[in-house]
Amino acid sequence: MPVVIVDGANVVGSVPDGWWRDRAGAAIRLRDSLAAVPAAGLPDVPAPVEVVLVVEGKARDIPQDPGGVRIERAPGSGDDKIVDLVRETAATRRTIVVTADRGLRDRVTVLGAEVRGPSSVPR
Repeated sequence: MPVVIVDGANVVGSVPDGWWRDRAGAAIRLRDSLAAVPAAGLPDVPAPVEVVLVVEGKARDIPQDPGGVRIERAPGSGDDKIVDLVRETAATRRTIVVTADRGLRDRVTVLGAEVRGPSSVPR
């Protein structure tokens, strides 16, 4: 089963909707909008897929939801947590990272992950 790892801060930040006033609320909205992806997949990634939402900072304490999106809480840098997750999965599973962060893109593609932009997931 492929895994889709979502850079929560980057994807939330790609929509200028006032997210900075309530970072945790914005992360919860993203988590909820991703709930359909495990069963629906993405346009070029057929279902079923595992979806992992990486959260950091003020969004780190959002609750896990039974909707099928796994929350991974970064103790420091969300990018470092994503790289760690890619190291764990890319050798044995198709791994897709959703981010627009160029530096992170470079770090994960070297490890074998594919990268999609924020608009590839429901936001």
